[in-house]
Amino acid sequence: MTGRRLSTLLASVTAAAAGASLLTGCGVLPGATGGSREPVTVMTWAPDQTRATNMPGMPAMAQTFARWVNSQGGIDGHELRVLTCNEQNTPTGAASCARRAVREKAVAVVGSYSQNGRAFMAPLEAAGIPYIGGYGITEDEFTSPLSYPVNGGLAALLAGHGMQLAEDCDKVSLVRPDTLAGDRLPKLLDAGLKKASKRGAVDIPAVEDATEYTSQAARARDRAGTEDGCVAAVLGERTQTFFDSFRRLPEPTGGSRTDGSGSGSDSDSGSGSGSGGSPIRISSVLGSVGQPVIDRTGGARSPFEGAYVTGWYPEADDKSWEPMREVVKEHAFADNRVDPTDTGVQTTWIAYTVLKQVIESLDTDVITSARITQALDHGARVDTGGLTPPLRWMYEDLLGAPDFPRIVNHEVTFQVVRKGRLVAQKPGFVDVGPTVTNQG
Repeated sequence: MTGRRLSTLLASVTAAAAGASLLTGCGVLPGATGGSREPVTVMTWAPDQTRATNMPGMPAMAQTFARWVNSQGGIDGHELRVLTCNEQNTPTGAASCARRAVREKAVAVVGSYSQNGRAFMAPLEAAGIPYIGGYGITEDEFTSPLSYPVNGGLAALLAGHGMQLAEDCDKVSLVRPDTLAGDRLPKLLDAGLKKASKRGAVDIPAVEDATEYTSQAARARDRAGTEDGCVAAVLGERTQTFFDSFRRLPEPTGGSRTDGSGSGSDSDSGSGSGSGGSPIRISSVLGSVGQPVIDRTGGARSPFEGAYVTGWYPEADDKSWEPMREVVKEHAFADNRVDPTDTGVQTTWIAYTVLKQVIESLDTDVITSARITQALDHGARVDTGGLTPPLRWMYEDLLGAPDFPRIVNHEVTFQVVRKGRLVAQKPGFVDVGPTVTNQG
């Protein structure tokens, strides 16, 4: 072989090797178009294996979403890296997760659950990290300028629940956590009840991580009465425990029933009368009661049959959830934490939908927390495919309620348990913005 031919061959091999190294180099994703773009690191946290409310499906859904978008070449060519953290239902755990997000240079915290808003928002604010689509359970999620909620939180649920119950309930007992977050709930429920000129609910605080609630259940039943009475429980994961105690109560004098087969206007919702009078209707909000709980407790034979439930999103069987179901089917594998009917999983899907559309709108090689925040503050508009109204967080989009100024989505859905399934009690969304704003 001549020197010239050898040189030509070596040049060709070198060029091919260089091209291969570029195709397999750091930050390049299979299927990505264009040049290499920096990976995007985010965090999702939630409590797991604690004695109170647990939300393991939220980090699991975040990982599922990452597997999906990365299989498609990432988000606008950026590999999505998801960090997860067990918040442990404690202020210390929440603060630790937030500091880890700062330390590992996460550009956002997305679709997370924590009742310890003060503990996690301060580190995020100091580092300029946005909190996108948190579950909506703390005041800080609706007051911090770096929080971008996708629902109206417990404020919207409770105000809406009052409106839902006002149609059929003469007296209402509310069993709720004896916590700072729980202390806000009675006033919000009352705002919805009083919109229909109904009296306020009886407030019954309860320990969030109790193993039984017999005394609270007895008081709730007695105060609701047997004529068009309703018992609402909002205890997160312990709501099932409460209603188990509730159904085990001895029959009251007169024999009126105390299960979920209420006496509301829905003819096929399990309504009926007990042997001694109208039964007490039970109710709750999504996140405390959902399709997984109903399935676990007997489906159509569940004590929740006939119960009223207020949610943020369409019922789990709505066709708007089909894209999420397909992703879960293809990329969650055998992870049974990812239940498409779980409200935490649904909220995480919506939160990551926001992240995806914002990153795509930036069209840049490097994604930073500052760029995401700027996009959100300057009119980035997110279409969630009918799961929520279009979302935008500019000043004119904020509800501006005194205690919840950051709410942009103040619509809820009214649902009822029929034949073991959560279905729409009435079609579409109900706007509770004025009720939240004018709470007394």
